[in-house]
Amino acid sequence: MAPPRTPKLLLTACLLFSVAACGGVNAREGSAAMGVGNPAAQPAAAQASGDLQFGANHRFASGITVSLSAPQSFQPSPAAYPRSARAAAFYIQVTNNGTDPYRVSALSVTATVAGKPAKQVVDATQGLGGVSDAGKDLLPGRSTQVTLAFAVPSESARMAVQVRPSTGEPAVVTYCGDA
Repeated sequence: MAPPRTPKLLLTACLLFSVAACGGVNAREGSAAMGVGNPAAQPAAAQASGDLQFGANHRFASGITVSLSAPQSFQPSPAAYPRSARAAAFYIQVTNNGTDPYRVSALSVTATVAGKPAKQVVDATQGLGGVSDAGKDLLPGRSTQVTLAFAVPSESARMAVQVRPSTGEPAVVTYCGDA
């Protein structure tokens, strides 16, 4: 049985909250190059607004720990969908520190750019096909890395990325910065 769908009103309220919370974020966040160091090994760095800087760890009550790298700007290939002049890619480190297996396909990642929903970019030419091995379980004590990308405007803009362990999970963490 599929998990219950989140009402659009609740999703909109969450997005508005995350955008409002990102307004006071330091403009120098997210400037680290993607792939430098291990994002899961970096200390958690909560901002005054309660949102996290790119690279910080967040552990959910279920024991799932996530870390989102700084965005890496790139030009999607002509085969990418949706078509976009520029996109921002993120590494998401997922570690199962819980006691039960975790289904990676349950991971929910959404983004807003300048307060508007951003579309996920699928670009198989550049290795961006969404969550790979989505049907497999992540056993306790194991980690995996997922790479996702979102369409962004040609010029730098404020971006908020929300991560939750599953679509039915009320707990969400928001990473904010410029992309």
